[in-house]
Amino acid sequence: MSTSLSSAGNRLSFLQLSAAGVLWGTTGVVVQVVAGRTGLGALAIGFYRLAVAAVVLLAIGLPVWRRILAAFRAAPLATTAAGVGLAAYQALYFVAVRLGGVSVATVVSLGLAPVLLSAWETLRTGQRPSPATLSASIAAITGLVLIGGATIEPGAATAGLGLAAAVASGIVYAACTAVSRHTAQGVPPLVMTTLSCLVGAVALAPLAALEGLAFPPKPAPVALLIYAGAITTALAYAMFYSGLRHTSGSVAAIVTLLEPLTAALLAVLLIGEPLAGSTIAGGMLLLGAVAALYLRG
Repeated sequence: MSTSLSSAGNRLSFLQLSAAGVLWGTTGVVVQVVAGRTGLGALAIGFYRLAVAAVVLLAIGLPVWRRILAAFRAAPLATTAAGVGLAAYQALYFVAVRLGGVSVATVVSLGLAPVLLSAWETLRTGQRPSPATLSASIAAITGLVLIGGATIEPGAATAGLGLAAAVASGIVYAACTAVSRHTAQGVPPLVMTTLSCLVGAVALAPLAALEGLAFPPKPAPVALLIYAGAITTALAYAMFYSGLRHTSGSVAAIVTLLEPLTAALLAVLLIGEPLAGSTIAGGMLLLGAVAALYLRG
């Protein structure tokens, strides 16, 4: 009975992580539309995204605000690191996109995280990843490279600073996932998400203010910013932290690679980008890796 319950919990965690990855994948289209209609920079949009999420989560969690404060007091360094890491990963990723192009930033930052987390878990536990996890990692990263290669923009710059920012974002994302997984074991997902978004918004505010936060409050971009904060951040990160409670960091990083796959599909469906054969092959590899890990339970 306990084995059956454990397997069910693992599979639920996979579904939560998968849903988080899919929701994150919709963010790129939102950012493009909001930036085009308001003139806001990427850092300003990232700040509004975290700020809206924090407000929504604080409103929802108002009855348990004592537990939020208690969780912060119990692990101030870990919760602060998770929030600052969330803001830093966003900022570094946006810099990498601007300097090195979307494909380079995505492949390097997201592809590096599973490798780093797998290496860290091997050093920490002294146990090598299982053949299934290694195979899934290779398949997922190969799929990510194929998807990224299909979306390279002809005029995109590949400056060293852009590559360095992408590497840094991958390192921060891996570290943030490892820290969050450890902290999430004893903190409810709603509390963890609220603290992360609140700390992240505060950390990102100075950079966003320098970039410029003013914009004409038209209904469409405001609605998209609310969607970005409430759905792709508050809801998505709540599911992410909940899924981390029963899943290793390396496996979680593999599953959330559904984010670039979702972004590529939305670009085809909503923006009219051509569907390349490498995108299809990469998507099949990614989905195959995630499905194999899910069935393994």
